[in-house]
Amino acid sequence: MTAPAHPPTLGRDGIAERIPHAGSMCLLDALEAWDAEGLLCRASSHHDPANPLRSPQGLLAPVAIEYAAQAMALHGALTAAPGTPPRPGYLAAVRGVVLHQPRLDTAAGPLRVQARRQAAAEQQAIYSFSVADAEGRPLVEGRATVVLNTPLNLPPATSPENPT
Repeated sequence: MTAPAHPPTLGRDGIAERIPHAGSMCLLDALEAWDAEGLLCRASSHHDPANPLRSPQGLLAPVAIEYAAQAMALHGALTAAPGTPPRPGYLAAVRGVVLHQPRLDTAAGPLRVQARRQAAAEQQAIYSFSVADAEGRPLVEGRATVVLNTPLNLPPATSPENPT
């Protein structure tokens, strides 16, 4: 018997298989629930002293945007047709971001990371997101635009033969 392509919940390994983040950069621990419009994840990596996004001042609240972006990527993977390869996405803009606390690492218990798709088209999606503490108190919330299936147009690499 094979596992369903899109299970109702996932652990960290299942999340890491579906998003472009590996090792300690996979910040989410568990997918708790999801549907066609959004999902709810849990994360405890905000307490990890080795969190790759931690600064000398701690894990600053704007880092919550990366937690939310990973939740959005996971939602995109879960809502894709089974067997469809992941679509590349880039965080193009964040708006209306409210930082209710200055740091994430001071939040007790696991973080609750929620992303809700507000609109979607072939080339973009708009999500609202929130990151809350274990009691549901908001830490950070806002909206994000994700551009899909658009390769980055990077300038050619510089070299002695091609100085720019």
